[in-house]
Amino acid sequence: MSRRIKHELTYDAPLAAVAAMLGDPAFREEVCERQHVLRQTVSVTPAGAGKEVVVDQVQAATGIPSFAKKFVGDEINIVQKEIWTDAERGDIYVTIPGKPGDMKGTVRLEESGGRTTETVSLEIKVGIPLVGGKIEGLIGDLLLKALQRENEVGRDYLSR
Repeated sequence: MSRRIKHELTYDAPLAAVAAMLGDPAFREEVCERQHVLRQTVSVTPAGAGKEVVVDQVQAATGIPSFAKKFVGDEINIVQKEIWTDAERGDIYVTIPGKPGDMKGTVRLEESGGRTTETVSLEIKVGIPLVGGKIEGLIGDLLLKALQRENEVGRDYLSR
């Protein structure tokens, strides 16, 4: 069983500016700060015509239901790796080290009339019998909130 999500983030900026933002470690750090991450390490490495972005973060497990908290503890380590083949497309891999489950998907940028849409499509899988589907739903909801916060930070970043 798995859960799929698709979310669009829009920016009033050309694709090149959005791609540059997504490859800026300072932007990624600011997103972590606005998401109240406890600790993070961000790296951006050029890779051919694209880049590899890794955000390794630790978040507090406050506010999550008790059935999920017993699986993750008081803190959740989340590692997000993006492999961009060029400025317009990449693959996303998200893991929670030591926990059964992951997220895999794609990110695409498309410009129209000076406005850029970032489309994130992910499949969430949690391999825990009986409660896996509930945890997938919880992760999906948390991920959508995180993407909304990232969009807010991105709009602020691009307006500077």
